[in-house]
Amino acid sequence: MNHTGTSPRLAAALVRYRVMAWVTGCFLLLLTLEMAVKYGLRSADPWLGTWVAITHGWIYVVYLVTVVDLWSKFRWGAGRLVALVLAGVVPGLSFVEERRVTREGRQRISALEEAHRSGTTLAR
Repeated sequence: MNHTGTSPRLAAALVRYRVMAWVTGCFLLLLTLEMAVKYGLRSADPWLGTWVAITHGWIYVVYLVTVVDLWSKFRWGAGRLVALVLAGVVPGLSFVEERRVTREGRQRISALEEAHRSGTTLAR
């Protein structure tokens, strides 16, 4: 198997995912704070405004696109896909998953690059 060009595609997908995991996680924390203030203080008006929920919704859609892209390029199982999808809706989980996925993704990319340098094949 020729690994030329595989590593840059994987690395680019990993960077896109990392950015969206952080953006999604931050907006989810803002949305959680908004809900805590709104329902905890029984406020009828949104504290930060409705833009937080709407923005998080659209950001989550973009996050899902990057998740599916990353998942398909790395050829992970369905369980990983479910975990990544849930990470965008459970406050704080996107940060945890991002670290784990980044570590494993970098290891996979390094292994592919090493296999390419040595001329060996590596099971995907």
